[in-house]
Amino acid sequence: MSQKVKIDAKSLQYAFLAGAKSIEEKKEYINELNVFPVPDGDTGTNMTLTITAAAKEVANINEPTFANVTKAMSTGSLRGARGNSGVILSQLIRGFCKELEGKDEIIIQDIAAAFNRAVATAYKAVMKPKEGTILTVAKGLSDKATELSRTNIDLIEYAQAVLSYGREVLNKTPEMLPVLKEAGVVDSGGEGLMTILEGAFDALSGRVAYDFSNGYGDTPAGSQTAPDASGLKTTNSVGIDRKDIDTSHIKYGYCTEFIIMIEKEYNKQIEAEFKSYLESIGDSLVVVSDDEIVKVHVHTNHPGLAFERGLTYGSLTSMKVDNMREEHREKVIMEAEKQAFEQAKERDAAKAAVDEAVTEQSAPQKDYGFISVSVGEGMNDIFKDLGVDYLIEGGQTMNPSTEDMLNAIEQVNAKTVYILPNNKNIILAANQAQSLVDDKEIVVVPSKTAPQGVAALISFDPSKSGEDNLASMIEDMNNVKTGQVTYAVRDTSIDGKEINAGDIMGIDDEGIQSVSTDLVTATKELLAGMVDEDSELISIYYGADVTEADAKAFEEYVEDTYSDCDVEFNYGGQPIYYYILSVE
Repeated sequence: MSQKVKIDAKSLQYAFLAGAKSIEEKKEYINELNVFPVPDGDTGTNMTLTITAAAKEVANINEPTFANVTKAMSTGSLRGARGNSGVILSQLIRGFCKELEGKDEIIIQDIAAAFNRAVATAYKAVMKPKEGTILTVAKGLSDKATELSRTNIDLIEYAQAVLSYGREVLNKTPEMLPVLKEAGVVDSGGEGLMTILEGAFDALSGRVAYDFSNGYGDTPAGSQTAPDASGLKTTNSVGIDRKDIDTSHIKYGYCTEFIIMIEKEYNKQIEAEFKSYLESIGDSLVVVSDDEIVKVHVHTNHPGLAFERGLTYGSLTSMKVDNMREEHREKVIMEAEKQAFEQAKERDAAKAAVDEAVTEQSAPQKDYGFISVSVGEGMNDIFKDLGVDYLIEGGQTMNPSTEDMLNAIEQVNAKTVYILPNNKNIILAANQAQSLVDDKEIVVVPSKTAPQGVAALISFDPSKSGEDNLASMIEDMNNVKTGQVTYAVRDTSIDGKEINAGDIMGIDDEGIQSVSTDLVTATKELLAGMVDEDSELISIYYGADVTEADAKAFEEYVEDTYSDCDVEFNYGGQPIYYYILSVE
């Protein structure tokens, strides 16, 4: 069998970074393929953030082997996964890497086996796989890869044929999902997957060349070189007047972060001892562990001691030390902490949350605690009033990552932790985080909207078992109808409706129900379709872009029109969505 080209670890590293670069360049095009023309965190953005989280780990490898490259690809994408498309991509990468981790070089039979394992892993992660999606495209690639692995073909020809067939499958997705056909687009997740793979192939074959020695920078074609390990690093520098800034209150001066690639015994007892040691030399401690890696964050005056202790358990990667006093002077402390917590919070808010969690850890462990995804000042206050211990900022405009979930879980000092995603595109990331935690019982309440999350929290009964509570929370939240009012970002046709950019859309659990050039008209039409003779309670949350006067006028309309229902009006403060409606 002819094998003119083989792939070694350095080539795999280069190809992966090139694939990440490719989707980063085309993410806006992929976003535009989404069926719903809503201004939210879309497929291209989620897949880009997911693979970039892994690319940063991969680029930091100085001496690539299949073991360290595949581990960085897998763990980085797993923890950085955002949105359903990002979680599915991370599972495809995880399965692919699992098949290759022990290799010295790979040939087409290895690629076929890796594709098969990738597809099996991804399908297993999705409760109800739907055809016409990224999974269908991945399955087509796997089938063709397996078929051609039995022929006498070299690797370049093999890759071209597999990718060509993947495009054929992608182009057929509108025939599998009528909603895609009506909108005149192919599946956005499938397009994202093909973009990554085609970008990787173009780089390996020399059609496109990248130089990753200074971040994501293009170089002229023909100068194909493997990436330098310094690629994909980020730096911050802000020039300001540094005088008159007091830093004396900072007890521990160095924000220290690193990842341990576990190579020796590491169990719960050892982890407890490790945490105890880190607490003796610092504060603001966060330690997140799974079977293969341990991620550490600590504020200390002696980063070297933390590194040395970490080395007793395995090799270190992603080491980062920030001088907090200097950063304070430069007024970028907020941005630095935001990056450390996957852009989930501004630095001061995140530090306050960590400090609060450290204080809580010293208190007796509670029986149960709650984590909720929320966005908007008013919505945040509502969830806090309902007993939520930790809020993850996010939602439609920015889907939180799996690692955001893990950080939150670490900071809730409870035996059982309930997670309310409050968005259908965040549930998979919550489930993925659940699978990575073994020292607490994690219960994912599959709330798809904020009103469902509110209903689930109200129904919680501390006297019930965890299983009974989950059942009652799901039952109560399923009795909630949710509607959301936003604007269209592009022209499209969907659900039999012609929509122009800038139109106001009323969207309920079934799809787009009203379209108008007028906000009040669209909202009234949406609500009219949600209320029926069995309705008892109407809850309305108005967003950041609605004035208090306009909200009051609409409240009076609702109370007059639906006098048989109780009406609750609340300031949500959410961006993007003018109104969120709830009918029970």
